[in-house]
Amino acid sequence: MYISVFTDELKKEVTEVLPKYAEWGLKYVDFRGLINGAPIEKQTTEQLKALKRQLDDLGLKTGVIQSSLCKKHLPNEERVRLEREKLEGIIRAADILDCRLVRAFNFWQHEQNDPHCGDLAMRPDELSRVLEMFDPFAKHAREAGLILGFENCGQTPDEVITLLEALNVPEWGMAWDVSNMFELLPEAKGDCIDYFTKALKYANMLHVKCRGVLPEVEGKKVPWDRVLRGALVTGKNMPVSIETHLPSSVTALTPEEATRRCYTYIQKTWPESAPADMKTALSVKHYFDRPYKDDAVRMVVVGLGMGKNRCAQISETCGIKLVGVCDINEEKAKAVGEQYGVSYSTDIDVFLKDPAVEVMYVVTPTGTHCDIAEQCLNAGKHVLTTKPMDVTHEKCARVAALASENGLLFAPDFDLHFRGPLKELQQAVADCYFGKLKSANMILNIRRNKAYFEENGGWRGTWALDGGGAMSNQGIHEIDRFLTVFGMPDRVRCTITKQTHDIEAEDYGIGELAYENGMIARFSATTSYPASAWYTRLEVYGDQGAYLLTSGGPEGDHVYWWKDGKWTEESPYPVKREWNQAADNFANALRTGEPLIVTADNGIRSRYVLDKLYESAKTTEGWLEV
Repeated sequence: MYISVFTDELKKEVTEVLPKYAEWGLKYVDFRGLINGAPIEKQTTEQLKALKRQLDDLGLKTGVIQSSLCKKHLPNEERVRLEREKLEGIIRAADILDCRLVRAFNFWQHEQNDPHCGDLAMRPDELSRVLEMFDPFAKHAREAGLILGFENCGQTPDEVITLLEALNVPEWGMAWDVSNMFELLPEAKGDCIDYFTKALKYANMLHVKCRGVLPEVEGKKVPWDRVLRGALVTGKNMPVSIETHLPSSVTALTPEEATRRCYTYIQKTWPESAPADMKTALSVKHYFDRPYKDDAVRMVVVGLGMGKNRCAQISETCGIKLVGVCDINEEKAKAVGEQYGVSYSTDIDVFLKDPAVEVMYVVTPTGTHCDIAEQCLNAGKHVLTTKPMDVTHEKCARVAALASENGLLFAPDFDLHFRGPLKELQQAVADCYFGKLKSANMILNIRRNKAYFEENGGWRGTWALDGGGAMSNQGIHEIDRFLTVFGMPDRVRCTITKQTHDIEAEDYGIGELAYENGMIARFSATTSYPASAWYTRLEVYGDQGAYLLTSGGPEGDHVYWWKDGKWTEESPYPVKREWNQAADNFANALRTGEPLIVTADNGIRSRYVLDKLYESAKTTEGWLEV
């Protein structure tokens, strides 16, 4: 995803606006109006070339051509003719500005209080009329290589979705303006998960209006933190376009002030990493009132790639206080520090010498975790580290022993332990729900691109700094899940290969874990999946019961249980959530003395089994004793 801003929202000519947007740090801008006093489709070839030169000089790119194509309800022939001319102008602009993404409409427009608003999704006769009228435009747009996004303006999201399904052009989608009709939605007063999930499935761009953001502007506020997390889960490289639309009745803000504030808000709300599934991404944050909330555990986050997401988690959790951030990139440290109003530094010693700092949360490349943890422990700081704990189990065990000797906490942040599915499955196995266990099968499908592996010096996919490839960086979650539910295996074997990416380690691996009771657990992990998703599928069965979990893929997020001849999504072992994430439980252990749910042993065991799997893959590809 990337942020873009409409160039006409400042109510000034584009030549004045573009340098200002470049100063703000924008990389993308959207064009609609106020270009030489006219809309984008009215620009001549010469004017468009001049506009492209200015963009190039400022280091800017066109995010979206925000046209009003076909924004008229079932028009007459004359208006249709004018819209055809508009389309030609849009194609000309798309060619010269090197942008294929175009916002459009489709000859169906109703005010939200109109009784016919919504009919397009419910009346096939009206849909047929619209399709017949729009079909020549759709055909010409496809021939020109345009990627259309239809805005839910003058029509409901369901109407847009119905039209998209009828047109059946895979690249086309919805220009989802979340604030449009948001207050009228049945779920608007609830969690909105179903609505957001459906809208994000079809969206190919998002629109941000000030009425969904700024407190000075009347309107139901959009939970942009959840929407953006969900958008990131989709894996789509879609623009998030700020279309401020400041009402003239709001005189306390200028258009420029309102636009800048919307942009800053989205920047601050931007998620650094996607949750594992859409339901988690879109869920309302759990709030647990901790008894030590007036004496919050003071944490510093080290490493601000994924660490930026951890900063957000800490800031939203009762009983924890973010007091500093550290990164070797000074610009990144400064930006995140200022965002959260905390101290920042490129020198970790600044925080290790600060007696107010209690916990160092290490979110750096895997191969540096234990070295940094050792430094922190020697300075008397507790350490929470992201997964895997390091690149070898020996390093993990050595630093865990140091923590124990110094009476300090040291643990990894396997957050699956704090969600219902893992705990429910763990209880089912303990209760012999499945009878004699036969098999467990996990598939983890993820798409990663070249830029992902090249980012931050190219440490990902290396043995020294990532501890492996898909099975280490991503698959470690599933190894930990298997060990938590089924315990340590007796033997393991593994095959790894490189199918797509030019990296040192594997982008595909398949491992097997054999247990004394005869059960075989298999799991595969890939970063070469063609669809953008974090798609997991887990099956467990015995001679009396079965279980299926799906997440992030075409089936949606579900957990199915089979027993006594029938399937159900009602868990036989419902779990009430107690913790937001690992940092929440870590803080509780520090303040109350209660044991950690995820300990250093979880990090050591999961790394040990992964090391054995890799040993099998690199040597015999046969079974190795554990």
